[in-house]
Amino acid sequence: MPIYSYKAIDQRGRQSKGNIDADTAREARDKLRHQQLRVTDMERVETIGKKSKSLFSYRFERKVDIRSLAILTRQFSTLLGAGVHLSEALNVLVEQIEEKRLEVVFRDVRERIVSGAGLADAMSLHPSVFSDLYINMVRAGEASGNLDEILYSLSEYLQKQASLRGKLSAALTYPAIMMVVGLGVVIFLMTFVVPRITEMLVQKDNALPWATEVLIMISDWFKAYWLIGLGALLGFLIFLEGLKKTEKGRFAYDRVLLKIPVLGTLLQRSAISRFTVTLATLLKSGLPALDSLNIVGKVVNNAVMSKTIAEIAERIVEGADISTPLKKSPLFPPMVGYMIAVGEQSGELESVLNRISETYEEEIELSIQKLTAMIEPIIIVLLAVVVSFIILAVLLPLLQFNSG
Repeated sequence: MPIYSYKAIDQRGRQSKGNIDADTAREARDKLRHQQLRVTDMERVETIGKKSKSLFSYRFERKVDIRSLAILTRQFSTLLGAGVHLSEALNVLVEQIEEKRLEVVFRDVRERIVSGAGLADAMSLHPSVFSDLYINMVRAGEASGNLDEILYSLSEYLQKQASLRGKLSAALTYPAIMMVVGLGVVIFLMTFVVPRITEMLVQKDNALPWATEVLIMISDWFKAYWLIGLGALLGFLIFLEGLKKTEKGRFAYDRVLLKIPVLGTLLQRSAISRFTVTLATLLKSGLPALDSLNIVGKVVNNAVMSKTIAEIAERIVEGADISTPLKKSPLFPPMVGYMIAVGEQSGELESVLNRISETYEEEIELSIQKLTAMIEPIIIVLLAVVVSFIILAVLLPLLQFNSG
């Protein structure tokens, strides 16, 4: 059933907007009229295939908030666990979703369920919202009959991933703000303030100290080439984004990041934590180890890790276990391989993987603290050196003139 996005006015004159499903626009208007709403604007929203203007903007919105999806998944699990029918549970979710894009997607999923499609198949038509991991776990839940338990495990996984992303973002946000503000201050000084002061010094026709000469040269360069420099920076960023979209480029990019001191260790631990918790979640849902590894390789978000996982999957096809190729991989510390070997031998692989993930989450927090503690003083020292040089270059000739 098509979905329509509308704007309307209620009986009190207040504006209202939302989405509604109906076979035709006329039927949608009739439904809204029964709700005492007078429609002022309505557009059909296509979620699959050709996009209308109404959905075109969705392409440029930020990605779906993983925390919102985790909360919805937990609520979905609770409803199904309480015995609510699948389509009715989706009705309840649709009525309370606040994020527009998620509402449109879940409406479409609900309509496809009512039409006879499976939940996993309906969700697979929205790859920008539901990952391969999400869809395959739902499919496993449908096959085993414990969809509510699978959805609960999935919500916990999404919550952990959201928490990890939040910690990484929080660790890098403050240093990034310091760098941007500091760079902005230096550019402002070099472009607008310093030229006026140095122009006054040059007019005195006295010999200038070397620091002042260097400052004048840098200031002149900023005035003459700042636009070219900005364009070059934007061009480099665009080139970098394009490079990351190629297989070889993304592999090289991730490999370089892993070699950066402290940051590389943080990214490695983050990748291992994501690998272990994702694999544990998939195995718990009942998926075979080979299928689970293939899915993990797609969602681990690190090309170097993905290649290692693909090699492990190839070894499993040849009859090897998971731990043997892991022990030989330089990306995984020996402890991880030995713990997984113990889990395989004892039949407790899922719980072992969860324990590894918890251990690395603690190490990630320590790495974040170390990274933050290292970056902040470095930025402060660099800014202090630059500003001190500017002040020195301005004060030296003034002191020289006064003494003369």
